[in-house]
Amino acid sequence: MKKILALVSSFVLAIGVNVQAKDLVYHDATQFPLYGTAVKNDSVTYTRLPDSLKTKVRKELYNLGTNTAGLYIRFSSNARKMRVKWNSTFNVEMNHMTPTGIRGFDVYALMDNGKWEFVSPARPVVNKKKCSATVFADMKPGMREYMMFFPLYDGVDSLYIGVDSAAVIEMPKVDLPKSEKPVVVYGTSITQGGCATRPGMCHTSMLVRDLNREVYNLGFSGNGRLDLEVAEVMASIDAGLYVIDCLPNNKVDALKENIDPFVQYLLSHRPEVPILFVESPLFPGCLFDRKEEGTLKEKNAALRDYYKKLKKQGVKNIYYYEAKDILTEDREGTVDGYHFTDLGYYRLAKKMLPVIKKILK
Repeated sequence: MKKILALVSSFVLAIGVNVQAKDLVYHDATQFPLYGTAVKNDSVTYTRLPDSLKTKVRKELYNLGTNTAGLYIRFSSNARKMRVKWNSTFNVEMNHMTPTGIRGFDVYALMDNGKWEFVSPARPVVNKKKCSATVFADMKPGMREYMMFFPLYDGVDSLYIGVDSAAVIEMPKVDLPKSEKPVVVYGTSITQGGCATRPGMCHTSMLVRDLNREVYNLGFSGNGRLDLEVAEVMASIDAGLYVIDCLPNNKVDALKENIDPFVQYLLSHRPEVPILFVESPLFPGCLFDRKEEGTLKEKNAALRDYYKKLKKQGVKNIYYYEAKDILTEDREGTVDGYHFTDLGYYRLAKKMLPVIKKILK
């Protein structure tokens, strides 16, 4: 009789646990620490450019600043089930990039060895700003540290994380990735994340995990044009390294006109912060198109000349990354001849990682 009662009790308990697991409690993500942005307490919660620039810069640039590329939050939880709800700002769609990369989220968990492992994405609802998605439904028991990367090519008006009612979701208990002396990457649509299949596959997101250090993504699609206001934002960050990777968005004349004021602003306000100049990739078309090859090589030559000029002037703590290592392994790595696939981003991150590590040391 006792065995029967014990079995019944276990069955009832199991049913209770399952019922609880189906009941989700949602938590406003603003209660968790947000990384990848220097903007605090503005009217737009999830943004990369401050409100003060709204009337000072081009509309296109400011709107791209509200895209959440490179942003991520950290939290810990023992949830068995997790689901997220969010509202996208613009409901962006493109014919060469996945909806998950444009408007979705990516969740990673910290392992005992200090490495971040991919858990699952939160895929958006196509053609709708209001989205919800299950991250996992039957996670193995245990308290874990999570990192959630935000969408690359859209904004986020609100975000809520739902966990089963028997679970807790709290502030992170482990101080990783480190936020001291972050790496700040300024660039174009490639830097912003076009066209990674999901947010965690952009090279800046990979660098966050590989370095276990905060990385700011200041990539602005078609608008990495050396606006001085962006230099001001960069200089507001107590960084460990500035990476300038915006050549594809600049013609040679514009580059020669705008790069020195941009760099001089950084040097005058943060002379202790190293600067890494990155050449434009020699895109696959260069193998066949003489004009494209000539244009890109001319841009790279202009950037290299500027770097050499600074060196001759005695400017220290500046570095240079040549294009010969970018995309030239087999000319695979882009979705359209320009924007990177996950393979392209993976190769770029792995090639830049030792360079960045050496500079940071």
